Amino acid sequence: MSDATTNLLEEQAAAVAARFGESVRRVESRCGELAFEVAAADLHAICAALRDEAAFCYEQLVDLTGVDYLEFGKVEWNTSNATRSGYSRGVNRASGVAEPADERRFAVVYHLQSVSLNHRLRLRAWCEPGEPPRLDTVIDLWSSADWYEREAFDLFGIVFCGHPDLRRLLTDYGFVGHPFRKDFPLIGNVEVRYDPGKGRVVYEPVSIEPRTLVPRVIRDDNRYETALKDAPRRDATHG
Repeated sequence: MSDATTNLLEEQAAAVAARFGESVRRVESRCGELAFEVAAADLHAICAALRDEAAFCYEQLVDLTGVDYLEFGKVEWNTSNATRSGYSRGVNRASGVAEPADERRFAVVYHLQSVSLNHRLRLRAWCEPGEPPRLDTVIDLWSSADWYEREAFDLFGIVFCGHPDLRRLLTDYGFVGHPFRKDFPLIGNVEVRYDPGKGRVVYEPVSIEPRTLVPRVIRDDNRYETALKDAPRRDATHG
């Protein structure tokens, strides 16, 4: 990241911190984005100020997504010695295992853009504990939140209070559960097929066997050894 970009981000961060004080908390970003965390109770008011006040002008909600932090930071997946026991999974954190997110499980992340000022900002709001998880809707601030919030409701079960038409968007209306929750089985619970005899679609218990669905971790081998990789190739016809 260039010095000019870094300075711009720090100027924005200072402006947000000065305006909202302890209502926001800056979050570290590994990809150089400006990110803040806000309390659920303050979310709507802060979003309204970020959209309307001249210092910010975040006219556009680019994206909104739910996150399930179940078991986050509690287990470090094996990445070094599981090649003979199936697929290895996960992250390779140089700094160790992250701290668990206390009792907080579900959060919603908002990506905002100021078209007029060419600024970007990411907000994270934790849902209040309990089932279902809840947050206020921001559809009255950004109309693009409509389908984004419906998607997060469908896949994570997050209820956006005040949304005028909160229905499932990607799964069937009769679908049970929320497939992006970390405790939802990867093979699902039911499968759907058309029954010619009944003349309709029917739901049945899932018939596929549980299986590993995660990729292998790529490890160094002779393809990545510099001495071998840069060596001149021998002609195949002469061995």
